[in-house]
Amino acid sequence: MIHDEFYWISQVNKASVVSNSEEHLLDKATAKFAARGIVTVEQQAQADVSKRVNKYIAYEPMLIAATGPEVTILHAGRSSQDILSTMRVAILREQTINLCAAFDAVIEKLLVLAEAHRDTVVPNYTNGVAAQPNSYAHYLLGFIAAFMRDRERLGQCLVRYNECPMGATVLNGTGWPLNRNRMAELLGFDRPRWNAFDCTCETPVDFALEVSSIAASIAIHVGSMVNDIMVQYAQSRPWILLQEGGENTYISSAMPQKRNPGLMNNCRADASDVVAEMSAVFTRVHNLVPGMVDGKSVAKNTRMTKTAVSMLERFLKVLNALRINPERALEELNSDWTASQEIADRLMREHGLPFRIGHHLASRMVSWARANNVLPKNFPYEQMRRIYKEEIAEEFPEGPQELPMSEAEFLDALDPRKIIANRKTIGSASPFEVDAMRSSFAARLKEETAKTNALRLKVEMAIDNLQREFAQYL
Repeated sequence: MIHDEFYWISQVNKASVVSNSEEHLLDKATAKFAARGIVTVEQQAQADVSKRVNKYIAYEPMLIAATGPEVTILHAGRSSQDILSTMRVAILREQTINLCAAFDAVIEKLLVLAEAHRDTVVPNYTNGVAAQPNSYAHYLLGFIAAFMRDRERLGQCLVRYNECPMGATVLNGTGWPLNRNRMAELLGFDRPRWNAFDCTCETPVDFALEVSSIAASIAIHVGSMVNDIMVQYAQSRPWILLQEGGENTYISSAMPQKRNPGLMNNCRADASDVVAEMSAVFTRVHNLVPGMVDGKSVAKNTRMTKTAVSMLERFLKVLNALRINPERALEELNSDWTASQEIADRLMREHGLPFRIGHHLASRMVSWARANNVLPKNFPYEQMRRIYKEEIAEEFPEGPQELPMSEAEFLDALDPRKIIANRKTIGSASPFEVDAMRSSFAARLKEETAKTNALRLKVEMAIDNLQREFAQYL
């Protein structure tokens, strides 16, 4: 739940009653007087939503009307500046926690898909062209790696900004001996933010800048993956699609054969909206003197985080709707020459041929195959021997005169599944590495989720404790 400005202004007032009473800055009678007024204002706002104001200068007149001008001692050593800064940081803290929860659900689903498709071999593309075979799990884990960087940044951001501005007053502190540590504790913060100028002039802006930049990074990764899937819809026989029906796809109004991926279209638009919101956050604070309110807007920053959460919720629907056809993916690989680099690699690794010579040989092989409409599984070994002799004669006459690769080895090198199984390096698509990466990312996600849940619980417990402490004055 995201609490509004009115809620947090009331919590700040309650914390001021409790803290100042403990420090003997308020006598008991005045504390009770103020407490009754705060509750009265809350009750009035519950009955009349128009009284649920979002600025302290609008809240205080209602408090005075419910009590009397004597209640304004509660405002000693405070300002609208530190109250509003505290409220803004608290609200963005809640919004960021919600963003983390939506993001965690997406990463968890990607990990489930990676486990399910550990042995699914698919084509991957660079420069828009089929490049190499890969396991679909390894492909997904590449996106998970990027998403985990974003997730860890969100977690670090929450730690960095969970500091309380209360007591900064306008921007240079106060002569009123407010217990800033106690105020921070009562409102669920880890500690007070140290520099008073930073509290009111920079922190509320910087928190929004950082969250929006992380959200935009997430959106770019989401858009990249969605667009990569959508490329398949240009094929007559895709190997990956959305399950038809519902909000996933819709039939063209004119062309009955078309099943348009509406869900992905909308998700891609969501990702663009998130990047646009990031630009809006940065633009609002660009070229302003410190202390201006433009970049601190709760409504606009709420729009930014809500847009990011909406994008992630729709992206999760995309992931749930994915249908992958492993047989069709393998057929796609065997209908092109994405395994050709393996020829060069093996000639170098197993037979000592210079890599560039092997590369030129494989390129000649592909050119001949395409000119003669021959697929990898049907490539004649004798033709490969002839091409090898031509390459050696032209570029490496000191090399072996006969193709050192046997027919069985040649066909094995063109098998996409064998290529994946034989990968050796750390981080490669080998099943062992895929399992290790999936396990590591799952553990890291669990750790990040636990830290965010602990912060959520800490804030909830702090507010519950504040209500109990405050109730003593009613």
